[in-house]
Amino acid sequence: MITVKQSNMMSKSIIFTLAAICMAVFSIAEPRLAAAASQIKIIVNKQAITNTDLSRRVALLRLQRRGGKLSSVAREELIEQALKTQELQRLRASPSQREVDAAFSRFASGNNLSAKRMSSILGQAGVTAKHFKQFIATQIGWGRVVSARYGGGQAGRMSTQDLVSKMLERGDNKPTTNEYILQQVIFVVPQSKRSKSNLGRRNSEAKKLRARIQSCDTTKSLTKGLKDVTVKNLGRFLQPELPPEWSPLITKTNPNKPTRTRVTEKGVEFLIVCSSRSVSDDVAAEMVFRAEEQSNPQDDANSKRYLAELRKRAVIIKK
Repeated sequence: MITVKQSNMMSKSIIFTLAAICMAVFSIAEPRLAAAASQIKIIVNKQAITNTDLSRRVALLRLQRRGGKLSSVAREELIEQALKTQELQRLRASPSQREVDAAFSRFASGNNLSAKRMSSILGQAGVTAKHFKQFIATQIGWGRVVSARYGGGQAGRMSTQDLVSKMLERGDNKPTTNEYILQQVIFVVPQSKRSKSNLGRRNSEAKKLRARIQSCDTTKSLTKGLKDVTVKNLGRFLQPELPPEWSPLITKTNPNKPTRTRVTEKGVEFLIVCSSRSVSDDVAAEMVFRAEEQSNPQDDANSKRYLAELRKRAVIIKK
Protein backbone atom coordinates (compact mmCIF):
# COMPACT_ATOMS: atom_id res chain seq x y z
CA MET A 1 0.00 0.00 0.00
CA ILE A 2 1.41 3.39 -0.93
CA THR A 3 1.16 5.54 2.14
CA VAL A 4 -0.20 9.03 2.62
CA LYS A 5 3.05 10.80 3.50
CA GLN A 6 5.22 9.02 0.99
CA SER A 7 5.56 12.22 -0.95
CA ASN A 8 3.99 15.46 -1.94
CA MET A 9 5.37 14.75 -5.39
CA MET A 10 3.71 11.32 -5.34
CA SER A 11 0.39 13.05 -4.79
CA LYS A 12 0.85 15.74 -7.42
CA SER A 13 2.82 13.99 -10.09
CA ILE A 14 1.54 10.44 -10.24
CA ILE A 15 -2.16 11.07 -9.75
CA PHE A 16 -2.23 13.74 -12.44
CA THR A 17 0.20 11.83 -14.60
CA LEU A 18 -2.14 8.87 -14.87
CA ALA A 19 -5.12 11.07 -15.54
CA ALA A 20 -3.12 12.86 -18.20
CA ILE A 21 -1.91 9.60 -19.72
CA CYS A 22 -5.42 8.31 -20.14
CA MET A 23 -6.55 11.60 -21.68
CA ALA A 24 -3.53 12.19 -23.86
CA VAL A 25 -2.87 8.71 -25.16
CA PHE A 26 -6.49 7.96 -25.97
CA SER A 27 -6.90 11.28 -27.74
CA ILE A 28 -3.82 11.54 -29.91
CA ALA A 29 -1.46 9.27 -31.72
CA GLU A 30 1.98 10.31 -30.46
CA PRO A 31 4.67 9.19 -32.89
CA ARG A 32 6.91 6.51 -31.47
CA LEU A 33 10.36 7.86 -30.75
CA ALA A 34 12.93 6.80 -33.28
CA ALA A 35 15.43 4.28 -32.00
CA ALA A 36 18.91 5.68 -31.79
CA ALA A 37 22.19 4.71 -30.21
CA SER A 38 22.29 6.02 -26.65
CA GLN A 39 24.68 8.87 -25.97
CA ILE A 40 25.65 10.10 -22.51
CA LYS A 41 24.36 13.66 -21.99
CA ILE A 42 24.69 14.14 -18.21
CA ILE A 43 26.71 12.46 -15.47
CA VAL A 44 25.51 12.72 -11.87
CA ASN A 45 28.04 11.33 -9.40
CA LYS A 46 29.25 8.85 -12.04
CA GLN A 47 25.68 7.88 -12.96
CA ALA A 48 25.02 8.42 -16.67
CA ILE A 49 21.87 9.97 -18.11
CA THR A 50 21.55 9.28 -21.83
CA ASN A 51 19.70 10.89 -24.70
CA THR A 52 17.30 7.92 -24.54
CA ASP A 53 16.50 8.72 -20.90
CA LEU A 54 15.90 12.35 -21.85
CA SER A 55 13.64 11.41 -24.76
CA ARG A 56 11.53 9.20 -22.53
CA ARG A 57 11.18 11.89 -19.90
CA VAL A 58 10.17 14.44 -22.55
CA ALA A 59 7.49 11.99 -23.71
CA LEU A 60 6.26 11.68 -20.12
CA LEU A 61 6.17 15.46 -19.75
CA ARG A 62 4.05 15.67 -22.90
CA LEU A 63 1.56 13.25 -21.39
CA GLN A 64 1.51 15.41 -18.27
CA ARG A 65 0.80 18.39 -20.55
CA ARG A 66 3.65 20.28 -18.96
CA GLY A 67 4.63 23.68 -20.30
CA GLY A 68 7.99 25.31 -20.88
CA LYS A 69 10.99 24.01 -22.76
CA LEU A 70 10.50 20.29 -22.21
CA SER A 71 14.08 19.32 -23.00
CA SER A 72 15.36 21.58 -20.21
CA VAL A 73 12.67 20.42 -17.78
CA ALA A 74 13.53 16.78 -18.55
CA ARG A 75 17.23 17.38 -17.88
CA GLU A 76 16.54 18.93 -14.47
CA GLU A 77 14.01 16.24 -13.49
CA LEU A 78 16.41 13.43 -14.34
CA ILE A 79 19.26 15.09 -12.46
CA GLU A 80 17.01 15.34 -9.40
CA GLN A 81 15.81 11.77 -9.87
CA ALA A 82 19.41 10.54 -10.00
CA LEU A 83 20.27 12.41 -6.78
CA LYS A 84 17.20 11.04 -5.03
CA THR A 85 17.82 7.48 -6.22
CA GLN A 86 21.44 7.59 -5.05
CA GLU A 87 20.36 8.82 -1.62
CA LEU A 88 17.77 6.04 -1.38
CA GLN A 89 20.43 3.49 -2.21
CA ARG A 90 22.80 4.97 0.38
CA LEU A 91 20.11 4.76 3.06
CA ARG A 92 18.89 1.36 1.82
CA ALA A 93 15.42 2.90 1.53
CA SER A 94 14.60 1.97 -2.05
CA PRO A 95 11.10 0.45 -2.46
CA SER A 96 10.94 -3.17 -3.54
CA GLN A 97 10.11 -4.12 -7.10
CA ARG A 98 6.98 -5.76 -5.74
CA GLU A 99 5.80 -2.44 -4.26
CA VAL A 100 6.47 -0.62 -7.52
CA ASP A 101 4.74 -3.26 -9.64
CA ALA A 102 1.75 -3.23 -7.28
CA ALA A 103 1.51 0.57 -7.53
CA PHE A 104 1.75 0.40 -11.31
CA SER A 105 -1.03 -2.22 -11.44
CA ARG A 106 -3.28 -0.15 -9.16
CA PHE A 107 -2.83 2.91 -11.34
CA ALA A 108 -3.72 0.89 -14.41
CA SER A 109 -6.73 -0.72 -12.72
CA GLY A 110 -7.96 2.63 -11.49
CA ASN A 111 -8.17 3.79 -15.09
CA ASN A 112 -9.90 0.62 -16.34
CA LEU A 113 -6.72 -0.78 -17.86
CA SER A 114 -4.74 -3.94 -17.33
CA ALA A 115 -1.06 -3.58 -16.43
CA LYS A 116 -0.22 -5.10 -19.82
CA ARG A 117 -2.38 -2.56 -21.66
CA MET A 118 -0.90 0.25 -19.58
CA SER A 119 2.60 -0.89 -20.55
CA SER A 120 1.58 -0.95 -24.20
CA ILE A 121 0.19 2.59 -24.01
CA LEU A 122 3.34 3.91 -22.36
CA GLY A 123 5.46 2.20 -24.99
CA GLN A 124 3.44 3.69 -27.84
CA ALA A 125 3.81 7.15 -26.28
CA GLY A 126 7.59 6.78 -26.12
CA VAL A 127 7.76 6.63 -22.31
CA THR A 128 8.02 2.85 -21.65
CA ALA A 129 6.73 1.08 -18.55
CA LYS A 130 10.28 0.73 -17.21
CA HIS A 131 10.89 4.48 -17.27
CA PHE A 132 7.55 5.18 -15.59
CA LYS A 133 8.19 2.55 -12.91
CA GLN A 134 11.56 4.17 -12.17
CA PHE A 135 9.71 7.45 -11.73
CA ILE A 136 7.21 5.77 -9.37
CA ALA A 137 9.96 4.07 -7.34
CA THR A 138 11.82 7.33 -6.78
CA GLN A 139 8.69 9.14 -5.59
CA ILE A 140 7.72 6.36 -3.17
CA GLY A 141 11.18 6.11 -1.64
CA TRP A 142 11.88 9.84 -1.57
CA GLY A 143 8.68 10.55 0.35
CA ARG A 144 9.74 8.04 2.98
CA VAL A 145 13.21 9.47 3.57
CA VAL A 146 11.96 13.07 3.65
CA SER A 147 9.26 12.07 6.13
CA ALA A 148 11.75 10.18 8.31
CA ARG A 149 14.33 13.00 8.28
CA TYR A 150 11.95 15.86 9.03
CA GLY A 151 9.60 14.32 11.54
CA GLY A 152 7.26 11.85 9.78
CA GLY A 153 8.57 8.62 11.24
CA GLN A 154 6.25 5.66 11.49
CA ALA A 155 3.24 7.96 11.76
CA GLY A 156 4.03 9.07 8.25
CA ARG A 157 3.69 5.52 6.99
CA MET A 158 0.09 4.87 7.94
CA SER A 159 -1.88 3.05 5.31
CA THR A 160 -5.07 4.46 3.89
CA GLN A 161 -7.08 1.99 5.99
CA ASP A 162 -5.22 3.09 9.13
CA LEU A 163 -5.98 6.73 8.39
CA VAL A 164 -9.64 6.01 7.72
CA SER A 165 -9.87 4.02 10.96
CA LYS A 166 -8.28 6.86 12.93
CA MET A 167 -10.80 9.32 11.51
CA LEU A 168 -13.72 7.07 12.36
CA GLU A 169 -12.34 6.53 15.88
CA ARG A 170 -12.40 10.27 16.56
CA GLY A 171 -15.91 10.58 15.14
CA ASP A 172 -15.12 12.00 11.71
CA ASN A 173 -16.96 10.78 8.67
CA LYS A 174 -14.98 8.97 6.00
CA PRO A 175 -13.92 11.53 3.37
CA THR A 176 -16.04 11.81 0.28
CA THR A 177 -15.27 13.08 -3.17
CA ASN A 178 -16.99 13.32 -6.53
CA GLU A 179 -16.67 10.73 -9.25
CA TYR A 180 -16.97 11.78 -12.88
CA ILE A 181 -17.47 9.76 -16.06
CA LEU A 182 -16.00 11.85 -18.88
CA GLN A 183 -16.04 12.02 -22.64
CA GLN A 184 -13.64 14.10 -24.72
CA VAL A 185 -14.33 15.90 -28.01
CA ILE A 186 -11.43 17.30 -30.04
CA PHE A 187 -11.70 19.52 -33.10
CA VAL A 188 -8.25 18.71 -34.42
CA VAL A 189 -6.01 21.50 -35.70
CA PRO A 190 -2.62 20.27 -36.99
CA GLN A 191 0.45 22.20 -35.89
CA SER A 192 1.06 23.27 -39.49
CA LYS A 193 -2.37 24.96 -39.60
CA ARG A 194 -2.51 26.60 -36.17
CA SER A 195 -3.21 30.13 -37.38
CA LYS A 196 -5.43 32.43 -35.34
CA SER A 197 -8.12 32.28 -38.01
CA ASN A 198 -8.12 28.45 -38.15
CA LEU A 199 -8.31 28.14 -34.37
CA GLY A 200 -11.12 30.70 -34.29
CA ARG A 201 -13.04 28.84 -36.97
CA ARG A 202 -12.65 25.50 -35.19
CA ASN A 203 -13.66 27.08 -31.90
CA SER A 204 -16.88 28.32 -33.50
CA GLU A 205 -17.58 24.84 -34.88
CA ALA A 206 -16.97 23.31 -31.44
CA LYS A 207 -19.34 25.76 -29.77
CA LYS A 208 -22.08 24.92 -32.29
CA LEU A 209 -21.70 21.24 -31.45
CA ARG A 210 -21.71 21.96 -27.70
CA ALA A 211 -25.11 23.58 -28.02
CA ARG A 212 -26.52 20.32 -29.43
CA ILE A 213 -25.09 17.98 -26.77
CA GLN A 214 -27.77 16.25 -24.71
CA SER A 215 -25.84 13.24 -23.41
CA CYS A 216 -22.68 11.23 -24.02
CA ASP A 217 -24.76 8.59 -25.82
CA THR A 218 -25.46 10.85 -28.80
CA THR A 219 -22.09 12.57 -29.27
CA LYS A 220 -20.69 10.20 -31.87
CA SER A 221 -23.84 10.38 -33.99
CA LEU A 222 -23.77 14.20 -33.81
CA THR A 223 -20.16 14.30 -35.03
CA LYS A 224 -20.74 12.07 -38.05
CA GLY A 225 -19.83 14.01 -41.15
CA LEU A 226 -17.77 16.57 -39.24
CA LYS A 227 -14.19 16.81 -40.47
CA ASP A 228 -11.27 16.02 -38.14
CA VAL A 229 -13.35 15.59 -34.99
CA THR A 230 -12.42 12.92 -32.44
CA VAL A 231 -14.65 11.59 -29.66
CA LYS A 232 -13.08 9.54 -26.84
CA ASN A 233 -14.65 7.93 -23.78
CA LEU A 234 -12.21 8.71 -20.96
CA GLY A 235 -13.90 6.70 -18.23
CA ARG A 236 -13.93 7.28 -14.47
CA PHE A 237 -12.05 10.00 -12.57
CA LEU A 238 -12.23 10.93 -8.92
CA GLN A 239 -12.09 14.68 -8.37
CA PRO A 240 -8.51 14.78 -7.01
CA GLU A 241 -7.38 12.85 -10.11
CA LEU A 242 -8.64 15.48 -12.54
CA PRO A 243 -5.94 17.25 -14.57
CA PRO A 244 -5.57 20.74 -13.05
CA GLU A 245 -6.30 22.59 -16.27
CA TRP A 246 -9.66 20.81 -16.63
CA SER A 247 -10.71 20.44 -12.98
CA PRO A 248 -12.41 23.87 -12.54
CA LEU A 249 -14.40 23.40 -15.74
CA ILE A 250 -15.52 19.86 -14.92
CA THR A 251 -16.59 20.58 -11.36
CA LYS A 252 -18.83 23.45 -12.55
CA THR A 253 -20.51 21.35 -15.26
CA ASN A 254 -23.76 19.47 -14.72
CA PRO A 255 -24.21 15.83 -15.82
CA ASN A 256 -24.89 15.35 -19.55
CA LYS A 257 -23.51 18.81 -20.26
CA PRO A 258 -20.25 19.92 -21.90
CA THR A 259 -17.57 22.12 -20.41
CA ARG A 260 -16.56 25.26 -22.23
CA THR A 261 -14.01 24.88 -25.02
CA ARG A 262 -10.25 25.11 -24.56
CA VAL A 263 -7.52 25.62 -27.14
CA THR A 264 -4.85 22.94 -26.59
CA GLU A 265 -1.85 21.56 -28.43
CA LYS A 266 -4.22 19.27 -30.36
CA GLY A 267 -6.73 21.92 -31.43
CA VAL A 268 -9.99 22.90 -29.72
CA GLU A 269 -11.37 20.59 -27.05
CA PHE A 270 -14.20 20.24 -24.61
CA LEU A 271 -15.23 17.51 -22.19
CA ILE A 272 -18.69 16.14 -21.49
CA VAL A 273 -19.64 15.09 -17.97
CA CYS A 274 -21.55 11.89 -18.71
CA SER A 275 -22.40 11.45 -15.04
CA SER A 276 -21.22 12.52 -11.60
CA ARG A 277 -21.87 11.28 -8.09
CA SER A 278 -20.54 11.59 -4.57
CA VAL A 279 -18.54 8.56 -3.43
CA SER A 280 -17.25 7.56 -0.01
CA ASP A 281 -14.90 4.61 0.11
CA ASP A 282 -11.28 3.83 0.87
CA VAL A 283 -10.14 4.84 -2.58
CA ALA A 284 -11.90 8.18 -2.31
CA ALA A 285 -10.49 8.60 1.19
CA GLU A 286 -6.96 7.98 -0.04
CA MET A 287 -7.30 10.53 -2.82
CA VAL A 288 -8.71 13.14 -0.44
CA PHE A 289 -5.96 12.51 2.10
CA ARG A 290 -3.31 12.91 -0.57
CA ALA A 291 -4.90 16.09 -1.84
CA GLU A 292 -4.81 17.45 1.73
CA GLU A 293 -1.18 16.40 2.09
CA GLN A 294 -0.06 18.32 -0.96
CA SER A 295 -1.51 21.53 0.49
CA ASN A 296 1.16 21.47 3.24
CA PRO A 297 3.93 23.86 2.10
CA GLN A 298 6.31 22.46 4.74
CA ASP A 299 6.48 19.14 2.88
CA ASP A 300 7.66 20.89 -0.27
CA ALA A 301 10.12 23.02 1.68
CA ASN A 302 11.67 19.98 3.37
CA SER A 303 12.00 18.12 0.10
CA LYS A 304 13.63 21.11 -1.60
CA ARG A 305 16.02 21.66 1.32
CA TYR A 306 17.09 18.00 1.31
CA LEU A 307 17.56 18.00 -2.46
CA ALA A 308 19.57 21.25 -2.32
CA GLU A 309 22.00 19.60 0.12
CA LEU A 310 22.45 16.62 -2.21
CA ARG A 311 22.96 18.87 -5.23
CA LYS A 312 25.58 20.96 -3.38
CA ARG A 313 27.70 17.87 -2.70
CA ALA A 314 27.16 16.29 -6.12
CA VAL A 315 29.45 16.24 -9.13
CA ILE A 316 27.22 16.99 -12.13
CA ILE A 317 28.67 17.07 -15.63
CA LYS A 318 26.48 18.29 -18.49
CA LYS A 319 27.63 17.50 -22.03
